[in-house]
Amino acid sequence: MTGFNKQDKIFIGIVVLVHAVFFIMACVFKRIYMGDSYEYIYEALNIKRYIFFYSGNPAMPITPEYMTQRQPLYPLFLLGVYTFAINNWIVLLLQNCISVFNVYYLRKVITKIGYNQRYDWVLLLFVIAYPAQFINASTIAPDILLQTFTLLYFGNFLSLYQSKELRPAIYMSLALIAGMMVKPVLYPFTLVHIFVLVALGLHHKVLLQRTVLVAVMPLAAVLLYNYWNFTRTGKFHFTSNQAFNASYYYYPFISSREGADSAGRYLAKEREAYRLIPEYKDRYDHANARGSELLKQNFLPYMFFHLKNSARIFIEPGKGEMDLYTGRLTYGRLYSKEQKGFYATWKARGLAGMGDYVKDNPSLFFVALVFLFNCLKLAGLVMFLRSRQIHWLVRVFVFMYAGYFALAAGPIANTRYFLPVSLIAIGCSIIGWSNFRTKENDVDEGTVG
Repeated sequence: MTGFNKQDKIFIGIVVLVHAVFFIMACVFKRIYMGDSYEYIYEALNIKRYIFFYSGNPAMPITPEYMTQRQPLYPLFLLGVYTFAINNWIVLLLQNCISVFNVYYLRKVITKIGYNQRYDWVLLLFVIAYPAQFINASTIAPDILLQTFTLLYFGNFLSLYQSKELRPAIYMSLALIAGMMVKPVLYPFTLVHIFVLVALGLHHKVLLQRTVLVAVMPLAAVLLYNYWNFTRTGKFHFTSNQAFNASYYYYPFISSREGADSAGRYLAKEREAYRLIPEYKDRYDHANARGSELLKQNFLPYMFFHLKNSARIFIEPGKGEMDLYTGRLTYGRLYSKEQKGFYATWKARGLAGMGDYVKDNPSLFFVALVFLFNCLKLAGLVMFLRSRQIHWLVRVFVFMYAGYFALAAGPIANTRYFLPVSLIAIGCSIIGWSNFRTKENDVDEGTVG
């Protein structure tokens, strides 16, 4: 391990060990697929066999939605393995290696903004106390790969902030393009990206022409990809998920107000109306229009619900994901009409229902630990955002970056939607706590003096 000192080797060794434990758990429980996994697998195999970017079953009638539902980079990652052997355990080994790299890279880049490696034990503790990192590394899902590109974007942002060179800006643009080709959540961020690069250009007082040219690279990539989708489906768009989510985001909102039965009827009605429209372009426009219509009808209550759940994602322990990973929960039970989760139990029975809930959920002790560490992480992140020892541009960027993913998740506030920026939140939180500790020590020394 040339170039690594003893402390680096110990740090990486512990990270590898924890990944190995979760990988062994995956081998035992064999719960390595999530609801969307098969669509990514289908697309990888369709590319391999037919050079056809399509996430549906090729034995069934071709549906335009599946042409753009999954972005191509994760299926191409799978294809890199499937070219030699169709073996998803090899995929998971590679994802675990990538996850180890992500943790180490995070540790490396946050040294640019004040992280001291004497706090490695705290960093390890916070990372280990966020099981979503290891669960997603051992699940056929694109989130670990997306995390890599969000980290590369963050690392090059810090490099650009500390220098006047254009190269980090180019790397930021490339990381953003790669990230949005893994999952579509990042493609609206292309507009934020332009603002970020222009703001840094003005801060450094450099000529903006080249900066703007680099800044619009991801937007150009979106337009090119949209055009490619137009040639295949007749609709100029980035992903069919956008139209689906326009209506689906109201499912948990209605469920929280009127119950799961009403929400189920609502979603079935929306899907039936969507299905009856013959042309894909018209179906897509109809779903978007319905989403806008529902938002106008319920603007204030829905926005409150959306923002409340966006905030919850910062402390969400991910009990559902943990139980799915260990086999205590199945997707059938997860999406059943009979809701038995913590929030559903609390809403239905309040404190009186907690006894039965604890008895039926032996994993609750570990979930409570994760929740506690998430609260500590959030407190440290708030201290980081308030710390004047960190330049305001960096603090604004971290707030915007983490907030973007939280807002994008909204009512679907599970851990994998926050995973792309979870390590950044952890790293910044530790810096926040260390700065707070230093400040307290300075105050104490001043008092003694």
